[in-house]
Amino acid sequence: MKSILQQFKPFDFILIGLALLLSFLPALWTYTSVQQEETAANPIALVKINGEVVDQFELSETTPHQEITYYPNPGQYNIVEIDGNRIRVKEDNSPDQIAVQTSWISQPGQLSVCLPHNLLIEIQAPDQEEEEDKLILPL
Repeated sequence: MKSILQQFKPFDFILIGLALLLSFLPALWTYTSVQQEETAANPIALVKINGEVVDQFELSETTPHQEITYYPNPGQYNIVEIDGNRIRVKEDNSPDQIAVQTSWISQPGQLSVCLPHNLLIEIQAPDQEEEEDKLILPL
């Protein structure tokens, strides 16, 4: 061990230390940008049935607790629960219960999908929704 340390010069230790510090820079940058996004605005939950937005909710600490029942097709139902800054499919009558098992979602990019009923809950950042509207071109 001593022979290895004798091969290094003082400037080598400075370069190694600098390389170690720089290796943490991407993690620090990602952390600060995520923190800024979280404090910037409240995410929006979009409830879509057959690809059409039927409801949207701003998810924040002040959002009241509510349960809403959707009937996508005859004989099908989904009970969606909103509780502050999170949303979930509380109950439905689909055979696999995948949307119910997904449980609470609250971060932009998360989805809860009930395929037999064509019901989708998507969390978006507020600026994402505005960009999506701009992409639709008139015919």
